Amino acid sequence: MSKLLGHDTAIKIFRHAEESGRLHHAWLLTGAKGVGKRFFADQAAAWLLANAVNPDVKKNVEPLSLDITGHNPTLSLIKAGSHPDLLRLERLFRDSKEQERARNITVDQVRSIQKLFSTTPALSFRRVVIIDSIDDLERSAANALLKNLEEPPAGTIFFLISHAAGRLLPTIRSRCHLLPFHLLEDNLVEHILKHNLPDISDEECASLVKISQGSPGYGLKFAGLDMAELDNAIENLVKTGDRDFLLRSKLAQSLSLKSAQSRYEAFLERAPTRIAAEAHHLRGEKLAQAIHLWEKARQLGNEAVSFSLDPQATVFTLAGFLARLAPTHK
Repeated sequence: MSKLLGHDTAIKIFRHAEESGRLHHAWLLTGAKGVGKRFFADQAAAWLLANAVNPDVKKNVEPLSLDITGHNPTLSLIKAGSHPDLLRLERLFRDSKEQERARNITVDQVRSIQKLFSTTPALSFRRVVIIDSIDDLERSAANALLKNLEEPPAGTIFFLISHAAGRLLPTIRSRCHLLPFHLLEDNLVEHILKHNLPDISDEECASLVKISQGSPGYGLKFAGLDMAELDNAIENLVKTGDRDFLLRSKLAQSLSLKSAQSRYEAFLERAPTRIAAEAHHLRGEKLAQAIHLWEKARQLGNEAVSFSLDPQATVFTLAGFLARLAPTHK
């Protein structure tokens, strides 16, 4: 497994708790999407499960690391997705092509935790449950999870990933140890991008660093989509206002092609983000207008894929929101 970078404090807190025998049974990992929470959960799970089988494993790991090196049977099982004492819950795919996920983690998925608890651990005294993300739980699923958090079997550890912890049930937050993950500096984001994308060009890397805004996972999501060109189109809309509708028409036509599905979905995320960024520089009536546009853009972007809205019309509308930010727009 690769080394987790930029989160030494989180690693230090977790390792100290585990090595001192004061490991909390539920960890709430909070922070922006793509900042490294899932990576931490995966490495921490491997760390716990491997050391429960063989306590000597940690002797070969650096103090501020969870990176288990060399051949390890626990890692092999985890990579194969067949470790009997590790359960991951995330939104299921809606079809066999694995192109679109369900909107929520269901109560039936959460109930599978209880099935896991009905048996003893297979390989050691330890079991781990990762939920990515807990923000995606149905209300009934959240209530079902609460019961599991109240009285988990001995040796069970939960890693609950949240991008918006303030929206969670207070009863869930109160049963967890909060572990925050902060945005990374651009130079570290660049290092992570180049490590994961060794063939990336300097231009694309610079564009992805800008897009990442401190969350390298967010940048990696858009790798290979020529985001520099897409962002240039967005900037032109914001600067010129597109009075003749040519820019938005061209963009709408290009992103409505079936082959452009990934870039289309990237635009659905980038448009509201760009509006939000512009709002930071505005005041008074202009700020109020930008906030209103951001709310509309975010809602449209969220609904576009879920409700199979027409891509061309959706892009044209979002591009219009961007154009209204131009200083010359009336």
